[in-house]
Amino acid sequence: MYFNSAVFFWFLGAFLLLHFLLRGSLAGRNWLIVGASYFFYGWWDWRFLSLLLLSSLVDFFVGQALAAGKPENRRRWLGLSLGVNLGVLGFFKYFDFFSESVAGGLEALGFEASLPLLGVVLPVGISFYTFQSLGYTIDVYRGRLRPTRDLGAFLAYISFFPQLVAGPIERATNLLPQFTSTRPITKDRLEAGVWLILWGLFKKVVIADNLAYLVDLVYGDGAAAGPIILLATVAFGFQIYCDFSGYSDIARGVASLLGVRLMINFNLPYFATSPSDFWRRWHISLSTWFRDYLYIPLGGNRCSAARYRFNLLLTMLLAGLWHGAGWNFLLWGLWHGALLGVIRARTPEDSRWSKGWGWASTMALVFYGWLLFRAQSLEQIVQFTWNVWEPAVPVWLGSYLVSLGLFLLPLAVIEIWQKLAADAMPALQLRPGYRWAIHGTMLYAILLFGETRGTAFIYFQF
Repeated sequence: MYFNSAVFFWFLGAFLLLHFLLRGSLAGRNWLIVGASYFFYGWWDWRFLSLLLLSSLVDFFVGQALAAGKPENRRRWLGLSLGVNLGVLGFFKYFDFFSESVAGGLEALGFEASLPLLGVVLPVGISFYTFQSLGYTIDVYRGRLRPTRDLGAFLAYISFFPQLVAGPIERATNLLPQFTSTRPITKDRLEAGVWLILWGLFKKVVIADNLAYLVDLVYGDGAAAGPIILLATVAFGFQIYCDFSGYSDIARGVASLLGVRLMINFNLPYFATSPSDFWRRWHISLSTWFRDYLYIPLGGNRCSAARYRFNLLLTMLLAGLWHGAGWNFLLWGLWHGALLGVIRARTPEDSRWSKGWGWASTMALVFYGWLLFRAQSLEQIVQFTWNVWEPAVPVWLGSYLVSLGLFLLPLAVIEIWQKLAADAMPALQLRPGYRWAIHGTMLYAILLFGETRGTAFIYFQF
């Protein structure tokens, strides 16, 4: 059940009606969210509901044990949570990848190897809800959060359907208290919810889905040359941004209709002027999760320069691996780890030249990273990196460039407006007539370019 499908809006309409009818009953609304979330998740494959429930119940009871148990047993309870969550995640997501990699390495050394492959289907959203659940137990272990005894509220926190399968990866300190207290639904929240849903859908079906055709046209052809590789890589950078940030916006919009506030997951990342600035703006829920639960415990930057760079490299390597079991994701993580280690964070000098150079160089490095991320194989990475210097120009380059510009223009207009206004939703400050004109235009474009059967979001595979 995709956000950009007709069936989702039938589901959402029925859910909102029941949610309204249960006003005055916090527990009733929480259990409604749990039931709707499990139905939403089970729409893909009901068998994987057991994994979601297992992760939730283990961490709920581990949280109780951390608060009530003896101090000497706290590490064991935390170890149980880590073992169950990371064990399930590793089994389903990485077993075949590591098995194939080991077999390939042994064959390269001249040994015959035939290691087992499971061929299991990756449960949708497992990386997201696993990290969200783990964050809870780690915060309880550190004493930053008191464990809840409200099972309904906890299950709603873990399974909240707007952000269940592709984030944002919420912190228990932010989201869980919203399920243990009354959630006011105000006019401002409803207006924000409508805007976020429309803008997120627009980014997905009008921009990302149309850019996907341009990207596939080139990345499906290993013989592509210089200029077209550059344009296709730019197209992919904006495709993945509009696809993923579009999902996050819709998730935040649906949550806002319910009186729930989710964190901002993207903050104009293509305005970044350094690699560290980019990661303060891109997939914020993941980058801050790795920062707080891995990078800082490793020592962060409070150590020698060599150890500091190692911490960055390891953190970004694992962040790359989080995205999927593939060598291109590992290379992408290492690439960003190297950039963060070599190009230290600093604020550009107060001049247009310095800021302009910082932005241009950062974008060049970030978009080469997207080539690593999108490539279908190590061979294609090498081929495209070599071919990008080829001067050959296909006859259809002009039409490709026009198509790319056409779909990026509305994104550029809105994001420049957001930047200048220092407001993520500047349209809400307009008079109602202007605001609804923008809403109507976006809705018309969504209906014109969208497919009612829906197309998968890129991050569902992670």
